[in-house]
Amino acid sequence: MSSASPPLARRLGTTDAVVIGLSSMIGAGVFSAFGPAARAAGSGLLIGLAIAGGVAYCNAVASAQLAVQYPTSGGTYVYGRERLGDWWGFLAGWGFVIGKTASCAAMALTFASYAAGGSIWVDRLVGVAAVVALTAANYRGISRTVELARVLVAVSILALVVVVLAIATGSPDHSAIGGSSFTAYGVLQAAGLLFFAFAGYARVATLGEEVRDPARTIPRAIPIALGITLVLYLVVGIAVLAGAGADLLALSSRPLATAVRAADAAWALPVVRIGAAVASLGSLLALIAGVGRTTLAMARNADLPRWLASVHPRYQVPDHAELAVSAAVVILVLTTDLRNAIGFSSFGVLLYYAIANASAYTQPGPQRRWPRALNVIGLVGCLVLVVTLPWSAVVAGAAVLAVGVAGRWVALRSRAHD
Repeated sequence: MSSASPPLARRLGTTDAVVIGLSSMIGAGVFSAFGPAARAAGSGLLIGLAIAGGVAYCNAVASAQLAVQYPTSGGTYVYGRERLGDWWGFLAGWGFVIGKTASCAAMALTFASYAAGGSIWVDRLVGVAAVVALTAANYRGISRTVELARVLVAVSILALVVVVLAIATGSPDHSAIGGSSFTAYGVLQAAGLLFFAFAGYARVATLGEEVRDPARTIPRAIPIALGITLVLYLVVGIAVLAGAGADLLALSSRPLATAVRAADAAWALPVVRIGAAVASLGSLLALIAGVGRTTLAMARNADLPRWLASVHPRYQVPDHAELAVSAAVVILVLTTDLRNAIGFSSFGVLLYYAIANASAYTQPGPQRRWPRALNVIGLVGCLVLVVTLPWSAVVAGAAVLAVGVAGRWVALRSRAHD
């Protein structure tokens, strides 16, 4: 039974929702994911990018369709509970919370590496400062979150446009776009890694309780945000391959900067650094909001401690949930590294969207806006990308999921005996 915590205020229109989606996607991923993808797939990373975008589209329309029927905070945690049963909802919610908490840490660490670029502990402390500052911004209410996200996403897009133009007017090698061999497994692993750069398109679904006219706003905002991002990523992917080639990208932890330098356009390097830092902040801002609201939904149903179901009486935000999420992110920033955070995040989020597709498949005709075939493709795609992730991410993700399942099982048994 859900708790009686008050509802959140509906303040977001279509433009606001698109901005939240864009700021969630156009973040650290596009500035960092092309390197690991090139290591996995060589020049086949563009194919991997297209696959990741296709799976993301299936996931996006499933999330949009479900969010119209269930316009409340929680996203697939709520959808899984309503369409498949409590345990499936819990798996989705737990996968989202742990995966996106890891994403928050990845964004904070990426911001620090570009903004500070000092010793590892200097970077960690700068990352912690970013988490604290953006938690404070989120705490003041969703309207302030949208205002800041609009500025951050504008700067991020401008930076990517400058990078593309710098490479195009420098000395690109267009033959490098298709210049290396690749395998099917490598392409699929690249797709799973590049999915990290897309995950965020359905953030507005997790904010469904705060969207005005959700039946109209959500189905429009999610595909629009995803479409803009996919086009931008394809252009950037082509540019960095032409600028540096797959082999050089594969050796870089900052692939966009490497491509700009290799194309004799070093004048744009400050833009890359600023753009990466700002984009990371934009993603971190929206991620904290989304994870906090899924945590709120789980706490309302006692799948997490009831204390987390608090809504601030003045600012109308899930205050305890956001503070708890931020504390967990701070711990991760102080203890983990960027590569592990990205791999773990992809595992949890792909599981989350697999359950979203399965939930959407069960919706009857009157609630459907897209064909069931897209749900099947999305479900299969998520599962394939999960198993082709680096084995360390799969093992760690499965272990943490098992801990969550065991914890819920013990809690249910305890309540049954009370």
